[in-house]
Amino acid sequence: MSLIYVLNGPNLNLLGKRQPHIYGHETLADVEADCRKLASELGHEIRFLQSNREYEIIDWIHEAREDGVGIVINPAAFTHTSLAILDALNTFEGPIIEIHISNVHKRESFRHHSFVSHRADGVIAGLGTEGYQLGIRRIATLLKAPKKD
Repeated sequence: MSLIYVLNGPNLNLLGKRQPHIYGHETLADVEADCRKLASELGHEIRFLQSNREYEIIDWIHEAREDGVGIVINPAAFTHTSLAILDALNTFEGPIIEIHISNVHKRESFRHHSFVSHRADGVIAGLGTEGYQLGIRRIATLLKAPKKD
């Protein structure tokens, strides 16, 4: 089984409690359980992680370079601020899918820009926590595709 990293940024530990009118009532543990089930069905394992600290996310991206075949990342507020996460993602050779639970384009204008999108192979926004499962499905599809020379 190949390992897909699912990385979550700041405040996602409060999912289901923080602004449920925007982010819904599911907890991060609910999302993780759904992701694990789907990944297993697709023949993959996941490493599901969350941090409020930028450096930990960067360390996990570096770890994924050695152990992972793909990354699904919800960088949360780091989306709009972190060149360091972008630089780390640029060192990863597998597919990367960027996830946002809310539709960031319907929110404040500062949320419309993403540094992470410069590296992501796809972006899913506004589909709630279902976006995580769609991201995992897309990674699985990209891994099956013939390599381009």
